[in-house]
Amino acid sequence: MKPRLPQLTVALIALSLIMAALTRLGSERELVLPFLLNWFELFQGQWWRLITPVFVHFGLLHLLFNMMWLWELGRAIEWRFGWPRLLLLVLVAGPISNLAELAWSGPLFGGMSGVVYALLTYIWMQGRFNPRSGLDVPRPIFAMMLAWYLLCWTGLLGPVANMAHTGGLLIGAMWGYLDARLRQKD
Repeated sequence: MKPRLPQLTVALIALSLIMAALTRLGSERELVLPFLLNWFELFQGQWWRLITPVFVHFGLLHLLFNMMWLWELGRAIEWRFGWPRLLLLVLVAGPISNLAELAWSGPLFGGMSGVVYALLTYIWMQGRFNPRSGLDVPRPIFAMMLAWYLLCWTGLLGPVANMAHTGGLLIGAMWGYLDARLRQKD
């Protein structure tokens, strides 16, 4: 039997593709600015800006890389735990990683990478501490993602939302560990 279509994962990808079209892959600043996070609009009550940067991507490779990992990691969580868990992870990891990046480098950033790193480390912790979850990240994949994370910090790849990656990585690891430990007691 084939698994059902991971509807939330597909919806998140669709929203990212729509945003890519609307903002011309982030190439025109005036089209991107209404979706980015900044302190002024946030304190003016524009709370949706906590999540909207995850749907903004700057270039085709940025979009494709993030959507590939969202498809792989998001659907694994959605298939195993259901769409509410994935939605909660996205709605927590997105704002946390976005706020970390805003505090570190300012408002000109976007992408699903912080969420992707949260999903990655959530699954990694489930695999390590709750093998019954059925979730796991193969070691070569995890090593490659950590190598990419470190390479981004070197600056060789240009401007990268490194604190968004870090925020996502940390929240996913903490949440995955705590959730795995709680599920072990069930």
